[in-house]
Formats: sequence, C-alpha cells, structure tokens
Amino acid sequence: MKSIAQNDYQDKVISDSISRFFKQYHVIALLKAANAYKSKGISLQIVFFALFSAIFTHRSLYMGMLTKRDSYALAKDTVYRFLNAKQINWLKFTSLLSARIAAKSIIPLTQDNRVNVLIIDDSMFSRSRSKNVELLARVYDHAKGVYDRGFRLLTVCWSDGNTVLPVNSCLLSSANAKNRLNEANDMDHRTLAYKRRQLSQTKAPQVMLELLRSAKAAGVQATHVLFDTWFCSPSSLLDIKSMGYDVVAMAKKTSKVKYLYNGIKMSVPEIFRQSKKRRGRSKYLLSTEIRIEKEAYSIPARLIYVRNRNKKGQYLVLITTDMGLSEEEVIRLYGKRWGIEVFFKFCKSYLKLSKECRSLSYDAMTAHVAIIFTRYMMLAVENRLAVDERSMGELFYLCTDEMADITWYEAFQQLMRLLEELLTKNLDLSEKELQKILDVFLDALPRAFSAILQKTA
Repeated sequence: MKSIAQNDYQDKVISDSISRFFKQYHVIALLKAANAYKSKGISLQIVFFALFSAIFTHRSLYMGMLTKRDSYALAKDTVYRFLNAKQINWLKFTSLLSARIAAKSIIPLTQDNRVNVLIIDDSMFSRSRSKNVELLARVYDHAKGVYDRGFRLLTVCWSDGNTVLPVNSCLLSSANAKNRLNEANDMDHRTLAYKRRQLSQTKAPQVMLELLRSAKAAGVQATHVLFDTWFCSPSSLLDIKSMGYDVVAMAKKTSKVKYLYNGIKMSVPEIFRQSKKRRGRSKYLLSTEIRIEKEAYSIPARLIYVRNRNKKGQYLVLITTDMGLSEEEVIRLYGKRWGIEVFFKFCKSYLKLSKECRSLSYDAMTAHVAIIFTRYMMLAVENRLAVDERSMGELFYLCTDEMADITWYEAFQQLMRLLEELLTKNLDLSEKELQKILDVFLDALPRAFSAILQKTA
C-alpha cells in the first residue's frame, strides 16, 4: 500500500506541475485559437491534458484507461476523434505557444543585445513497419544512408543559444508521386486538412518558407535563420532576406551553385582558388564579399571559409546575408544550430517521437508531433528556470522524483518565508518597512522569477 500511495502522490505532483504550465501560458486558450473545440462530452482540457501527461506518469494512455485512473476518465474513441480532428491548426498552435513562452519566460532572462535565431532542419519520422499509413513515402534517411518508409519531419526551432523551443513543423511525404506509397484521403479542397496534406507534398524549400511565415505571423522574435547545406540555395537566401530575416548557413561546395564575385559568376570552390588566403593559424582561411543574384534582384553576402578540424586540408564554407557581423560572430552564431540536433535526439529518445503514435491518419500524426513539441517546451522552461547543468535527458528521468520532493515553485516559497523570518528576527523593522524591502527585492528580479515570488509575498 505504501508504494501505491507514493505513486498517487507522485501523479498529483506531476499533475500540479503540468496544470501550472497550462495555466501560466494559457495552453487551452491557444488550442481554441487554433480552432480546437469539442461540441459535447468531455472537455477539451481533459482530453489534451491526458494525452500530454501520459508519458510523465511512466504508463501509456491505454494502460491509464485500463486501470481507470481519474486522470484518464475518458474513452478511447474520444481520444481518436480528437487526434483525427481535421479542423485543428496544429502549426498555428505550436507557433503561438513557443512565441508566448519565449517572450514571457526566456527573453526577459537575457540581455537586450542577445541574438535570437530560428533554426531549420529535418529528421526522419520512421514508420518502417507500416503499409497503409496515409501519404506514407519512401524517404532517404541521411543518418543511416538508406531509404526507409516514413516522413521527413521538417522543423523550425527558436533559440537564444541556451534554450531551444520548437516553433512549428511539417511531416513531408514526397513531392514525387513515384516515392509516395499511399495517397491522401479524399476531402473538401477548402478545408485546412486538405491544405495540410498539400503542404506535405510540396518541395522542402517552399515548405520552409511557409513555416517561417507562420512563425513571423505568430510573433516569434528572431533576427537570423540558420540551416545547413540542404536548404542553402540562392533563391532560398533571397526569399528569406525578403521576409526580413538574415541568414547564416553552410554553403554548398558544388560547381552548380554560382555567386557573383568581382563581376563574374563563380562557384564556391572557384572563389576559393582565385582568392588570397590568410596566413597563420587564424580561425578562418578566407572571408570575401559576393552578391546573390536571381533575375533582376540581388543582395550582398559574405563567404567565410573555415578550417575543417575533423578533416585536415579541407574546409567548410559559411554564408551570411548580414554584412554587419564579423567573421568570428558568424562562426559563433552558426554554432547555435547544434541545438536542433539535440532537440531531435531528445524527442526520439525520451518523448517517443514517432513511436507513441501508430495511427494511419495524417491528421493524427500531425497532432502527435504537436503534443511532443508541447511536452518539450515544458521541460525546456523547467530546465531554464532551474538553471540545471544536467542534460535534458537526465532531467526527464529525474523530474518525477525531484518534483515529488519539492518543486522549484515551492523552493521559492520557502526562500521567501526564510527571508521574512531573518529580517524580522535580526532587524527591528515594522511590517510596512519589511514589505518595502521585499518589494524592492522583487522588482530587481527578472520578470519570470518576480511573477512567481509575487504570489508568495
């Protein structure tokens, strides 16, 4: 009976932590803004809460329903109808939530001159054992070097260099009909579900621009966009610059892509051979200005050739459209791109990305990805506010035990009570003077902490 009681207490602590996250960032209100609703029966909040919290209780949603626990007091048909809902704009939901978290809890903790970026990359969303999944395609897995069944999860993340927040994503099938194993279900062409499926069959560079537009419309605050060679083409660079973002990317070392250098169109390797390199052991070999042209439109850019530390005698090439950045700043800024690789690894290893959802519906898989992203955002906020030096993976496994002992919210409450006791005991202060000292202390803190401590004062 002791272990059962402890598990019940643990569930309550986790439930309280998730409820606090939902309340602080108005998650359900954002869901409704993304056109999520239920006309009758169990409320939207209960359904989404059950789906969101299942992984943190170390049991599947199915087992929760089977044991008839209070937090899973809903039927499986209710869950399926919610996941398969065609009207919910999951792309808008994750964009709005990440924008709110960044503006409310992350940006206030950093200096005004901190450069916030959007990072773009894709990862394999495997459905290797499936046959009848909607829009299932043969997709090349770059990590394994083979073709597999599934989707490419094209994702945009926001980062300040420390915290990474997923903004939005699209499960890419294939623009080539020959690679699609199954086609989309028939539906009204005016619906959001149809547009979502059409986007999944569009080429990745065009989808990337659509995701960036959604991030900008949601109010995600960033100045630069980072990506690797896969998305680096002159037309993409020009399109992103026209949206108001600067680009820092890894340029392709190919003879097919040419830039205007000294009035002549040349490829990246040709520019390197024609230019004078820096002597000594500097961080970069060469930095040169070019122009990116497409028809009558052109913009200035800079190529920075960096030594490849893993392969002696070879080099990597960074390209940026921000002419105000120094070479060292460009190299440092591109280093923030690594955050999205850690994000993908964490979601697959700990949050069961692609493993938790076995649905055949494209809508359900899109909903699954959005729920995974929301879970990650909560853990990212907890990690940032706790200033924990451990990895996100360690935090995930330890969060249940640590929250069962004391939450960071409760720790702040205890600290405030201790401060009041010490001031009252050691200083001869009136209640009014004591309150004035506490108010000055609260005002000096970042807003993210001040908002919490105000509740305890």
